[in-house]
Amino acid sequence: MTDLQTQNEFPFQRDATPAADHPHDHDHAAINDDEAYWTQRTRVIQKLLEAKGFFTAAEVRREIEREDSVTPMLGARLVARAWTDSDFKSRLLADGKAACQEMDIDTSDIKRLEVVENTRSIHHVVVCTLCSCYPRAILGYHPPSWYKSTIYRNRVVVDPRGVLEAEFGTVIPDDVEIRVMDSNADTRYLVIPLRPPGTAAWDQASLISAITRDSMIGVSVLEV
Repeated sequence: MTDLQTQNEFPFQRDATPAADHPHDHDHAAINDDEAYWTQRTRVIQKLLEAKGFFTAAEVRREIEREDSVTPMLGARLVARAWTDSDFKSRLLADGKAACQEMDIDTSDIKRLEVVENTRSIHHVVVCTLCSCYPRAILGYHPPSWYKSTIYRNRVVVDPRGVLEAEFGTVIPDDVEIRVMDSNADTRYLVIPLRPPGTAAWDQASLISAITRDSMIGVSVLEV
């Protein structure tokens, strides 16, 4: 994994100090002990609720399958069609949820989907300053860990250009305005990234494969 890939997966790493990086003569618990504890506890609670008839194991399995089926590819489908169908792009920008319905994408969990378009003069980046509101229905049920971090949430609103360059390797020219879109309980955001040069002849499948989750959050610029 390159330095940049590591940085994109775990940004803000230099702001963290490993807990074990100090002189000591005592043992530390295994790093995954806490996760194992909560996993076991969740299973016990699930079995108790199943026994009381709140839901069945089959219903839990179906919900997990539904969540796992939602990936950033759904958002990529929207972007690829917007790139190739100007009428659809207009509808997507005007009413994100209605446009998703056209594509059979279920956004019932989202109250309002605001779609913004990056251009040669404006670049959008998405954050949730209060918690970690995220368009799970179109980008996947598991937001990246950096998106949820308080460091990203605090810094990107103050210095978006600096954060994009230092933490993601994304250089936005000085003559491009950066707009920070703040998600909340009522509104989620999807960024239509700039279409990369050299893709004019590409079909939908090829375009979809080139569109990344990070580009639809606005922390990266697409290149091919």
